[in-house]
Amino acid sequence: MTQPVVVEGLSAWSPARGLTPAAEPTTPLLAADSWLVRDGRVRGLERHRERFLRTCGEVGGPPLRRLLEFWRDMTDALPRTGEWFPRVELASGSLELRLLLRHAPPLGTGVRVWATGQADPRTVPRRKGPDLGTLARVRERASGAGAEEAVLVAPSGSVLEAATASVLWWEDDTLCLPPPRLPVLPGVTVALVQERARREGIPVAHRERTVAGLDGREVWLVNALHGIRPVTGWTGEPLRAAPAQRAPEWRAWLDSLMEPLPSR
Repeated sequence: MTQPVVVEGLSAWSPARGLTPAAEPTTPLLAADSWLVRDGRVRGLERHRERFLRTCGEVGGPPLRRLLEFWRDMTDALPRTGEWFPRVELASGSLELRLLLRHAPPLGTGVRVWATGQADPRTVPRRKGPDLGTLARVRERASGAGAEEAVLVAPSGSVLEAATASVLWWEDDTLCLPPPRLPVLPGVTVALVQERARREGIPVAHRERTVAGLDGREVWLVNALHGIRPVTGWTGEPLRAAPAQRAPEWRAWLDSLMEPLPSR
């Protein structure tokens, strides 16, 4: 089947018709995944595919053959020019596979964070999709406090992640992140960062820290859209943001991983 290019908006997929325009759904999502496409180039697409396929399998989604057909048609439909932020979705109930094609928002090189740790409101923290609406509301509250992001914390007060990003920080020359036993999403981009650190012999440690424990440190928010954004300011608490000494070089390295989408 020759798959037409999808311009923008929501499309539903079926084996017979491929991707066709769809109305905004009312059913929640069982799974979702998203990434940046810049002029037909993307970073870690295979990793996003594997995470989405794995999640769909965990929730009783369509058979693998159907998922692979959807992924092929979806990839073919992505624009090869401009900056986009597509999201693949698996809807509850109907188990419908969908593509939400969105223009990418302005990409940030730094981020202000609401330091008043938010009790983690997610119902399924290790799976992207079911809690997207809840997390959007957390970001709205952060915006009202003069920030762009908010930090989610465990009942103990330990930092988990931000509403839409993994949290990393530096303690001396050690790259730190929350322990994997805590309820954190397995991020594609944070995995790439960890792998580079280990290749280069940079110590990587899993440590529990409260938001106050990040005071004066170089802290990064990391996701597939913005890449690495150093925290340039905190709101809500008197925390200091350390100069982003390491971030520019790591951002350039992460940008270098962008690869062309597969040919149609």
